[in-house]
Amino acid sequence: MLADRYAAFRRSPLAGRVTRYTIGSVVAAAVSAIVFAVLFVSGAGTTTCSVTAFLAGAIPNWFLNRRWAWQRKGRPAVGREVIGYIATSAVALILASAATAWTKAQVQSIPAHHGIRVALVTASYLAVFVVLFFAKFAVYEFWVFSERSRLRAALRSRVQVLRTARANRTP
Repeated sequence: MLADRYAAFRRSPLAGRVTRYTIGSVVAAAVSAIVFAVLFVSGAGTTTCSVTAFLAGAIPNWFLNRRWAWQRKGRPAVGREVIGYIATSAVALILASAATAWTKAQVQSIPAHHGIRVALVTASYLAVFVVLFFAKFAVYEFWVFSERSRLRAALRSRVQVLRTARANRTP
């Protein structure tokens, strides 16, 4: 029974999106980690490293997610896709910046020449994205790249109910 469900899931469109999203996330994480480590070694602050590395990974991640994982073509819906992606990314960036600043403060006693500092601070940057991996997929799946956004449909339905109820009131 469980094996049959797993086999059915593996053949589903959702499994394909999960796989492509995972590959795109790994590519973005690798690009971000390299940029972060190079900037951190060169003496940049953690906020500068986080923002620059984040942008270096977010740009290819946008294209990989939109065109490859969710197979969206044409002009993006600005309100849902662009603003939704930016909002989701902003939350991840703020959390990554906070995590790296905290980690840097904690590892100041480790000698800089060992490279352990760079590894630990870079690992904290990546840890944020590992933690947010599933949450971001859910946001992308149900809102940002969804053909029919359930959230948008629910909000429209709510507005329609309120308008109808207002129109049917008696003075």
